[in-house]
Amino acid sequence: MAGLAPAPGRVVLVGAGPGDVELLTLKAARLIAEADWLVHDALVQPEVLALARHARVISVGKRAGNPSARQSSINRILLDCAHQGGLTVRLKGGDPLIFARAQEELDVLHAAGIPVEVVPGISSAQAAHAALALPMTERGRRRALVLATPQVHASDQRNTAALP
Repeated sequence: MAGLAPAPGRVVLVGAGPGDVELLTLKAARLIAEADWLVHDALVQPEVLALARHARVISVGKRAGNPSARQSSINRILLDCAHQGGLTVRLKGGDPLIFARAQEELDVLHAAGIPVEVVPGISSAQAAHAALALPMTERGRRRALVLATPQVHASDQRNTAALP
């Protein structure tokens, strides 16, 4: 029908794991290979990026203390890619829902009516424990697992010093 806007593409937030291309999930590797757009963080290794044979690759890397893309710019890039159609993979080091500003990206995409999916990745915490053959939890000894960042927003009133 004339005058109808094209349907938006979809965005998938994908965990790239801790860096080793062999630690990608099968689904992550497939989506990277199928991507039309690949928007990635600085922590993603070149071997992982090489799987995106046909995608337009856009680096939006963030590194503490270094010049980096503003989150509002990343959100705009994701929206622009999605509105052009096809598959946009937002590739994040580790797991996309751990310390990765995923909620901000999900909120923007949902508000725009863009279909979104999340594909988990192996976190650096999991990879470090696996490399040491040290379980993250152990019956009777280590029964809790807390993932925390040393950076706390000034408006956060929770007492993070009380964490184990």
